[in-house]
Amino acid sequence: MSDFKLKASTLALSAALLAPFAAQAAVEGPSGMDFYDVPFVNTTQNGDLIWYREANVNLGGGAALAKAYNVMYRSTDSLGEENVVTGTVLISSNEWEGSGERPTLSYAVGTHGLDQSCAPSMQLQAGSDYETRNLRAALEKGYAVLVTDYEGYTTGATPTYLAGESQAHAALDIFRAASQIPRAGIDINAPSAVWGFSQGGQTAAWVGQIADDYAPELDLVGVASGGTPADFPVVADYLNGSTGASFLLGGIIGLSEQYPDDIPVDELASANGKAAIADYKNKCTFEFLFDYMNESLSSYTVGNKDLDELLQVPSINQRITDQNLGGAGADVPVLLYHGTADEFIPIEQSIELKDAYCRRFDKVTYDVYPSEHIVTLFQAAPTVLTWLDERFAGQNPRNSCYSFARDPESNANPGGGDFIVTLDEWNLDAELHLATLDQTVELPEDTTISADANITDESLQGLLTVPDFYAQLNILIQLTVGLSVEPVGQIEATTRLSRDGVLSIEGSTQANVLINTAGFSWLPIPFNCRTTEPATFDLNYEGPIADFGAGGIVFAGETEFAELECGWMTALFNSLVAGPGQEYNFRLVPPAPERL
Repeated sequence: MSDFKLKASTLALSAALLAPFAAQAAVEGPSGMDFYDVPFVNTTQNGDLIWYREANVNLGGGAALAKAYNVMYRSTDSLGEENVVTGTVLISSNEWEGSGERPTLSYAVGTHGLDQSCAPSMQLQAGSDYETRNLRAALEKGYAVLVTDYEGYTTGATPTYLAGESQAHAALDIFRAASQIPRAGIDINAPSAVWGFSQGGQTAAWVGQIADDYAPELDLVGVASGGTPADFPVVADYLNGSTGASFLLGGIIGLSEQYPDDIPVDELASANGKAAIADYKNKCTFEFLFDYMNESLSSYTVGNKDLDELLQVPSINQRITDQNLGGAGADVPVLLYHGTADEFIPIEQSIELKDAYCRRFDKVTYDVYPSEHIVTLFQAAPTVLTWLDERFAGQNPRNSCYSFARDPESNANPGGGDFIVTLDEWNLDAELHLATLDQTVELPEDTTISADANITDESLQGLLTVPDFYAQLNILIQLTVGLSVEPVGQIEATTRLSRDGVLSIEGSTQANVLINTAGFSWLPIPFNCRTTEPATFDLNYEGPIADFGAGGIVFAGETEFAELECGWMTALFNSLVAGPGQEYNFRLVPPAPERL
């Protein structure tokens, strides 16, 4: 038994023997890494605050953050055993503009990694947490936001990654712990909700199924669960040997921590497997994602047993299927959402979860995004927060159980090869500022980019489509000018995703500028002007991967328009349009979701 389990057992024994049955007075915890050492404490209830401290978190400039705390609190794992969990409490600097008490949101993070340095509480302090954008958006709403690390980030422990009930307990118990921080202003009776994506979506859905029994005192008004792994054998088969294979390996490691007798990895793992497990435990998400891509479980097991053979072992099959969702109803309204192009978690099993809830007459809202996994994580945030606002306001949700819309179908790229993110007719919010005229021209709303971003070989190729359009320009007098931006060749770029989640794009595209007509709207005069050489638009960007789905990727700069050929009006139009210093601003906008 590990030192951590011994400490947990000692904690349980002392709690059982000592009275009274009430939480101990709040204690300020130590600074530095000592905070993550589990002390000898006396707690009696799930959610009891063991200790807390004020924390310096880095959410970037302008975040609506008044104060932050780290917490350590008692919780319960998937087997009903006591454990100790850490997390972060964020207090918004914005006033709550709704009625009643400021609501509290438990934000359940997705996969972060098994090394202690991957803990959300540590990454938030370092300013490196890839889900920061969603936390900022929630704080902007005026919510108090709680972020559990889940079990396993205390010193000497390993996370029980993907153990659904343990994660849900941690996400619920942090409400109780946060309310015990002196002068933090967290009210245990305030309206509350849980939001998560991927692993966090699993957590949120489990919360919806157990909250009434596990934390009946909470005023839980809804859970938002996106990119949810609801059917573990199906998801495992989807991941095995595919681009998301690293998540399957991590899941086996995490579940073996929760169920060591039923998933005995020391007996199952080959020498190569044991080396991979030791390596994996020292890495965070964007490190192991690439290191274990497209690997099959058979490369890690004794006798090269693959997934289907492992699932024939009764104890393994039982613990894997124990994580499945939909076996019980949801106690509160649920928002489920998923991307049709999700390359890690298939959308079909998400639809089956919706159907399982609907058969129990639960209130389920279902949103579909035409995007892959990571893009959907951030693209969905505004819609999710609107849905949460409506729950906090006491409004009845739209129930997708009564929708006659057809179930969405997957259009994910096939697994087992390069990691490719496809942009299928993404809108481009684009404008050009004409230097000589000192006027801005907005490109039409249906300007689009279609591209494949190959993260494996670090390339991006795509096409720009700009419909012909009209603009009002003051050329001595205000005229209606018919314009075309005619792409020349493909977009060519280098794209990289660093091991700390930073996306960089470096490339360019070329286009000719045409003046088709000019005059009054009722009297257009054809000119058929065309630049003699295409203009080059550099497409350079570097920033967090969150920008990809949140509409934060902007390409901006200056270009030069070559001289135009316009017949008898060549000299005039060249003096007004041609030359250097033409500014451009292009912003990528992911396609809109659909609500079933």
